[in-house]
Amino acid sequence: MNRQKKVPMRRCIATGEMKPKKELVRIVRSKEGEVSVDLTGKKSGRGAYLSREKEAVLLAKKKNILSNQLQVQIEDSIYEELFELIEKEKRQSK
Repeated sequence: MNRQKKVPMRRCIATGEMKPKKELVRIVRSKEGEVSVDLTGKKSGRGAYLSREKEAVLLAKKKNILSNQLQVQIEDSIYEELFELIEKEKRQSK
């Protein structure tokens, strides 16, 4: 009797869609207030999930969703890092 593993689901803060945790990228704010992209999903701190889609990142930037969620100012470098990550994954899937 093999039981299927439960797939952890998370909500994208930009689109509101529920997706498997592996399909989202986590952005985390540490206790010191530093914001970083958490590729492992295991860094300690306040986290927020975004879909790995350019549109979701653009929406989060435009509406300041990430800033509101993490309660800290988000640098443009974080958004650039997210765009690079999405482009890199897109190239690898081809």
